[in-house]
Amino acid sequence: MVAGAGAKLLLVGCGKMGGAMLEGWLARGLAASDAIVAEPVEALRPKKPGLRCVTSSQDVRETPKIVVLAVKPQTMDAVLPDLRRFADEGAVFLSIAAGKTLTYFASHLGATAKVVRSMPNTPAAVRQGITVACASPGVSAAEKKRCQGLLEAVGQALWVEDESLLDPVTALSGSGPAYVFLLVEAMAAAGAKLGLTPDMAMQLARATVAGSGELLKQSSEPASQLRVNVTSPGGTTAEALKVLMAPDGIQPVFDKALAAASRRSKELAG
Repeated sequence: MVAGAGAKLLLVGCGKMGGAMLEGWLARGLAASDAIVAEPVEALRPKKPGLRCVTSSQDVRETPKIVVLAVKPQTMDAVLPDLRRFADEGAVFLSIAAGKTLTYFASHLGATAKVVRSMPNTPAAVRQGITVACASPGVSAAEKKRCQGLLEAVGQALWVEDESLLDPVTALSGSGPAYVFLLVEAMAAAGAKLGLTPDMAMQLARATVAGSGELLKQSSEPASQLRVNVTSPGGTTAEALKVLMAPDGIQPVFDKALAAASRRSKELAG
């Protein structure tokens, strides 16, 4: 069951990520009657028995225990003024908005506002995500546990004390699904150049990456050992890895890419 399921929860924004989180909470035992969804777009408002949906937080009179901020970062300024009244009453805010820092929330919700800033990733849509969170000083251990339960409804959840680490987290796991999808595209394109039809090459690439991910998830062996397990000395895999693991192979490319993403994350939070 989702931690804190007995208390009112206000979800502000019910797009892809907010909707995925709501589905996860309900699946793990959150009663629909214990949640309120504030979503201005009618098509995005979930149709669940017992779930109350409103167009704006201004329609919510009672103070929720937890407010989950799942709106786009560029619209955050517009929704926070009304929510400050909940902060003044002691509500905990859990944000999944990229680039919005604890300092930012303190400036809009008050210096004593209890805020958890988190960075999830898109596999949360199939409850296979991973989120890293950082709490402001006023958040109690019990409140962190409630937020942990909410985040774990869509995957794994980790915590950091140093908020600056969310920049490399964003670069690695937040943006990471795009790198994996690009890998699928690149593998399929390379296969097509060797004579496979584009459809077959894409099917092979998708299934290979998805299956390898599931093997990685279920195995207790490190990724390096799983790689070795596939690599016969002098075989085809070894030939490919000579290219990918060369000094000018894939590692320096990833080093450069993640450094760029982390730098941009810091600039956006600036």
